[in-house]
Amino acid sequence: MPPKAKFTKAEIIEAALNIVRTDGYEALTSRALGTYLTSSARPIFTVFKNMEEVQQAMTQAAKALYKEYVEKGLAEEHPFKGVGTQYILFSVKEPKLFQLLFMTEQKQIPDLSGVLPLIDESYEQILLSIQDDYKISRPSAQKLYHHLWLYTHGIASLCATKMCRFTGQEISTMMTEVAMSILKKIKEDEKND
Repeated sequence: MPPKAKFTKAEIIEAALNIVRTDGYEALTSRALGTYLTSSARPIFTVFKNMEEVQQAMTQAAKALYKEYVEKGLAEEHPFKGVGTQYILFSVKEPKLFQLLFMTEQKQIPDLSGVLPLIDESYEQILLSIQDDYKISRPSAQKLYHHLWLYTHGIASLCATKMCRFTGQEISTMMTEVAMSILKKIKEDEKND
């Protein structure tokens, strides 16, 4: 009969998430997890086969937390701007998790059209919100999304690495100005086609 688990899967994942939140992904080791749980590392492996499984579960938990931010953004009056604002807010409130999810070197380098669906499970939902809110075609919505993601990711990266700080109003104004200028160009191009 296998030994009774001292900790639940959820408790171990939460502990792993908290270690990464505080000290970064590199700090997530079996020893650190045991210390956090005030135990040896042994009880962890009655629930998980190895640390790779723990890391995968913790990453899924981080993605689920980020998805809550996306959902909140999509519920705003202008969903695309809401998602962009929430993306930056996630980088401010959860800098280590943001770095894990959005600033980790990829094994293969995707092109711009492939990176957003790869890193964001809500890609299609966000794209549809752009089409609906701004009344533009799918290719135009993709173009706007790509431009604004590059801009928003830059702001978020500055925040996550504590290189720069912005007020909510500054973020809103910057995003609106850039979005409106790109949207104006897109609509001109659509009219001329």
